[in-house]
Amino acid sequence: MGSATHQVPVGRGKLFLIAGPCVIESEGHARKMADAIQRITSDLGVPYIFKASYDKANRTSIKSFRGPGLVEGCRILREVGKSTGLPVLTDVHTAVDCDAVAEAVDVLQIPAFLCRQTDLLIAAAEATKKTGGAINVKKGQFVAPWDMRHAVEKIRESGNDRVSLTERGASFGYNNLVVDMRSLPVMRGFAPVVFDGTHSVQTPSAGNGVSGGQPEFIPVLARAAVAAGVDGVFLEVHDNPAEAKSDGANALHLNHLRAVLEQLLAVHAAVS
Repeated sequence: MGSATHQVPVGRGKLFLIAGPCVIESEGHARKMADAIQRITSDLGVPYIFKASYDKANRTSIKSFRGPGLVEGCRILREVGKSTGLPVLTDVHTAVDCDAVAEAVDVLQIPAFLCRQTDLLIAAAEATKKTGGAINVKKGQFVAPWDMRHAVEKIRESGNDRVSLTERGASFGYNNLVVDMRSLPVMRGFAPVVFDGTHSVQTPSAGNGVSGGQPEFIPVLARAAVAAGVDGVFLEVHDNPAEAKSDGANALHLNHLRAVLEQLLAVHAAVS
């Protein structure tokens, strides 16, 4: 996964990590998180893709922080990739953004709420086909795993075979998500699969204009997903979740990342 210059092997038997803060809070913070996570993954031999969003278009409240926006966000993400040598992933919410974002990063991510948006999927495929980039589609909280094959087909038939799917939980009543581990092998029948261990413990819109979370369950769900045979793991990681500008309630603290990855590598080795 990545562009022609930044490559991470996907679906080839080695567990990889997508990780970073939910949103770009500042250029300095994005670079600090990329460097810190890269040191840990380099020590452990884990292929790593940095992630952060230039715009969070589906925040619960209109007053919530959304990020620096397209132009400044893409500049920051391009600089992080250039300075670290890491492949970089970010969300796209509108078809019109895809060309500019694909020029700046290696992986375009389709948010879960937008996984059925045909125009967005086609635009992402056409943009990344030009740059050699890849696409990661998050499974909607409202979508059956077998129906994600349609998203994969839309992208592949639009010119890009480099697509992965990410599980991030399914809506279970109000303000709650559950993970059906059966979805992982089902979706792996269509494309490589990533497990999102942090959004899966989110309690959507459960707070006063913000989402809550149960981060204590991140390690156990991630271990279960790796045991089920996923190709990669997605984790939103922050050095101070209590002060994070987005999704801090379900983020993994940077101090816990190494221990979690060591557990996941041990599980992966046991089942490989």
